[in-house]
Amino acid sequence: MAVTEETLSIGTVSARTGLSAHTLRFYEQEGLFVDPVRRDSAGRRMFTHREVEWLRVCVRLRETGMSLPDIRRYVELVRQGPGTEQERFALLRGHEAKVRRQVAQLQESLGVIEAKVATYARHLEQGTADGLWREGPECD
Repeated sequence: MAVTEETLSIGTVSARTGLSAHTLRFYEQEGLFVDPVRRDSAGRRMFTHREVEWLRVCVRLRETGMSLPDIRRYVELVRQGPGTEQERFALLRGHEAKVRRQVAQLQESLGVIEAKVATYARHLEQGTADGLWREGPECD
């Protein structure tokens, strides 16, 4: 007796991943799934739990700014199988370095904002906040 894997409709996957049905179709058209998306007898897309987990990874990669071509390249390498591990690793390390640069820039920007908040807090406490920006920005 064959065991069939549970499949999920596009609506269910959309609800579980936060991706719209349109985005799921787009990801399929862009070749971002490792395996072809299955269809039921009526031609509707049916997703496996493995595909849902992969979509969660894609969401994280996209949230960190990884481009669709880079995700597609990663998927292509996975499809090619053994022998591509070093290239996959290099792609991920390159993205990791990019994200680290972004985090450093955000930390620097946060420092500026924190200083600005401290300036406003000090002026509000002193009752002089109405004068902020009248003579230009105060950046101390």
